[in-house]
Amino acid sequence: MKFFLFVFCLLAANFSAAQSLRIIFTGDIMLDDTPGQVIAQGRDPFTHVAEILKDADYRIGNLECPIATVGVPMESKIYSFRAHPRVLPFLEQHIDAVSVANNHTGDYGKAAFMETLEQLDSKGILHFGGGANASSAHKPLWINRNGIKIAVLGYNEFKPRSFEAGAMTPGIAWSEDSHVDSDIRAARKAGADVVIPFMHWGWERETTPSERQTKLARKMIAAGADIVVGSHPHVVQGAEIYRGKPIIYSLGNFVFDSFTTAVTRLGWTLHLSVDKKGVTQWQTRAVQMDEEGLPHWVAAAKTPCGKRGDKVVRECLH
Repeated sequence: MKFFLFVFCLLAANFSAAQSLRIIFTGDIMLDDTPGQVIAQGRDPFTHVAEILKDADYRIGNLECPIATVGVPMESKIYSFRAHPRVLPFLEQHIDAVSVANNHTGDYGKAAFMETLEQLDSKGILHFGGGANASSAHKPLWINRNGIKIAVLGYNEFKPRSFEAGAMTPGIAWSEDSHVDSDIRAARKAGADVVIPFMHWGWERETTPSERQTKLARKMIAAGADIVVGSHPHVVQGAEIYRGKPIIYSLGNFVFDSFTTAVTRLGWTLHLSVDKKGVTQWQTRAVQMDEEGLPHWVAAAKTPCGKRGDKVVRECLH
């Protein structure tokens, strides 16, 4: 009898494990400038974080630059980025999907943006938050693994809005409240067990979220999001629990050069475990960018974490 009970418990544990999925989100990935030079030398910008990135079923980042050979930089922008297609094998090795909904994807114009999507497609790197028109830009990234159906949506709300996709023109998904709300509800109706908006928002170098971010995050939870994840400010911005659902306001930078202060060189990765009912547990892990803009794991750092049922954010040591 004890033997059969042991076998039953073992099978139940294995079944439970099979019905969960581990996902890693990273902050901003910019592969031009110094990181691009690192790649041109044949070096991997992800080398110092590769082992932990490997410890997930799915890895998602924010691609903060076009990857193209065409286009001209926008005259109105102070910083315009464009990575060479040689970066793709390194991105492909470490990242499964990227959001293109940000304020740098359109730096070299619509032709470079469309080439970026084609380059990503050529390597099997999935993308979301942008497309050939508004309809495709608002489509979720669908992840179907271990019996779980996950919808990840990408939006930008930092200027210039000229990057926004039109009814017949390419671009990114703009963060208009009514559209975000309807997209979340549509993903639920389409059968999503888990819905995750990945936002590009907030003010640069502000270490606390704005009132706008807080209000929109809570609206998304009310609409049916299971967790809200953010990037763009180039610093981390803390986390909160709202209606039992986590909000991680900004993951900061992941691969990005030209930042010189401790706060702008510190980022987080977000490690999620999800099942058909949502997020079971989550933890952030600290990464530090070096002078070349390459990430290194920070040992013995306390960062926000939580699990299902928590009413407040905890701090975990890793």
